[in-house]
Amino acid sequence: MTRPGDFTTRPELRGTFGVAGSTHWTATAVAMGILERGGNAFDAAAAGGFVLQVVEPHLNGPGGEVPILTYSATGDKIEVVCGQGTAPASASAAGFRAMGLDLVPGTGLLPACVPGAFGAWLRMLAEHGSMPLREVLEPAIFYAEHGFPLVPKIVNALRSVEPLFREEWPSSAAVYLSSSGHPKEGDLFRNPDLAATYRRIVEEAEAAGRDRETQIEAARTCWYEGFVAEAIDRFYRTQELKDSTGERHGGLLTGQDMADWRAMVEAPATYDYHGLTVAKCGPWSQGPFMLQQLALLRDLPLDEMPPDGPDFIHTVVEAAKLAFADREAWYGDSAGAVPLETLLSDAYTAERRKLMGDRASEEFRPGAPDGRPPVLPDYQVADENSIDVSALLGVGEPTVSKAGEEETDSNGALRGDTCHIDVIDRWGNMVAATPSGGWFQSSPVVPELGFSLSTRAQMFWLKEGLPSTLMGGKRPRTTLTPSMALKHGKPYLAWGTPGGDQQDQWSLSFLLRHLHHGYNLQEAIDAPSFHSEHPPSSFWPRLAKPNLLLVEGRMPKDSVEELKRRGHDVSVGEDWSEGRLSACSQETRNGMRYLRAGANPRGMQGYAAGR
Repeated sequence: MTRPGDFTTRPELRGTFGVAGSTHWTATAVAMGILERGGNAFDAAAAGGFVLQVVEPHLNGPGGEVPILTYSATGDKIEVVCGQGTAPASASAAGFRAMGLDLVPGTGLLPACVPGAFGAWLRMLAEHGSMPLREVLEPAIFYAEHGFPLVPKIVNALRSVEPLFREEWPSSAAVYLSSSGHPKEGDLFRNPDLAATYRRIVEEAEAAGRDRETQIEAARTCWYEGFVAEAIDRFYRTQELKDSTGERHGGLLTGQDMADWRAMVEAPATYDYHGLTVAKCGPWSQGPFMLQQLALLRDLPLDEMPPDGPDFIHTVVEAAKLAFADREAWYGDSAGAVPLETLLSDAYTAERRKLMGDRASEEFRPGAPDGRPPVLPDYQVADENSIDVSALLGVGEPTVSKAGEEETDSNGALRGDTCHIDVIDRWGNMVAATPSGGWFQSSPVVPELGFSLSTRAQMFWLKEGLPSTLMGGKRPRTTLTPSMALKHGKPYLAWGTPGGDQQDQWSLSFLLRHLHHGYNLQEAIDAPSFHSEHPPSSFWPRLAKPNLLLVEGRMPKDSVEELKRRGHDVSVGEDWSEGRLSACSQETRNGMRYLRAGANPRGMQGYAAGR
């Protein structure tokens, strides 16, 4: 077994005042700065979230979405703020099939949903924040207006999409390119149109009244019913642009779709596991997938299995395969169609656990909760005849790259991705949020606004009768899945990662290493990791790679060989290629609150801060 000291890159940060961690050092610094100025965790997370939209535009944007888990020390409970926008009212599976499509495209105008991130951040601020809207948005405005240094991955993404922008998406070229080409690593990149958009929102909000509640509601109205909605409506009604199908399509999203949407606050889905109550977003996300894995693993002797050993990896992966199968058959934004209570029940889990054997399973086996026969989508298994998307950019959410590749899928397509931020303040408030969507590779920039919209509708299926079948006004089953946990009923842990279908695999491995093997937050983040690509991808072109197991190059060779012997199709990636986790925790001892934080070194962007 590899010891934590063999691979830890940084110390676990400890303090009593406040902690923050995110996928970009600037967002972490901004969040910590808000805490230093007297703001709470909700102010800090929102400010950091708005900054992530600016400094990681290849990973998220203002036109994206964000699920947020909050713990309020005054309310003493975890809640979900749903920032996942819905499909346009006119969207339907039958309508897409009538266009000759068997999948929702991964890029372009057709897969746009209502951009929910702005409404979700504002809903959280209205209910739990303390600072004026201007102070929360000012850091994002500053970096959009004055610039930020480009990291290599942004430059590589811009290099790849430059032909698409110049030939097909001129509004994106106007923002991200110049006559001489794309910007270079280290260049200061400015987005004055985005800065002007946010500055106008602040000015109109302040003109509406002096109290922060009035201003927040005025800002929300400005976005969903005012000039932002009008610009989106105008662009999506009048343009037909190239998408991942290779064809040109118009959009379906309208200003009325924007006006009809509001961010909702919901109770989380939860599961009790070894003294923790783990909280996730509901089955409109993939969140319960982690809870089902915990249920399958709860009674197994994980403490006795080294976390980089073959027994541990095999057991966790086989549980993931079963939970993934249930995700495809049963999850979605469909009232009454998701039997979540049964999926997490002891009796159902015990029967499912019997399917976990000593050999790797190549099957895809959903269960039949309450005796209901499962229905699966019509997905394809990846092979040499799969769709070639090498020239179609902006699809997917990989986070993981193999040797010699730069955030590409197995067909060579440059993918978008996601961000994450966690904050805990000195009063005990906690936030875990996973912003995504609206990355610049996904769809053309909306003129006047300076940003693209999410293409999250690609996660719907066009087959009828599934909880995740495309329908107007319905949320796509997002992969975005922040995590939070209570420890013996007390607020304890906030964590998460980018990574599409891998998010809850990496988040689970982190939790198990921390809980069963005593790793601190940074050690659990840094440990060699792995993931399965057994299920159909949630991203266009929705391919499955049954039994494929990816492990980091630092994984012990003996473990790799034993996993192969057990039948896993093992692919060894780079040494530091799996996930971008961050985490914050709190515990109270002798009346003093102790805070901790860690962040991922992979990609050289994520940092934690605290004191």
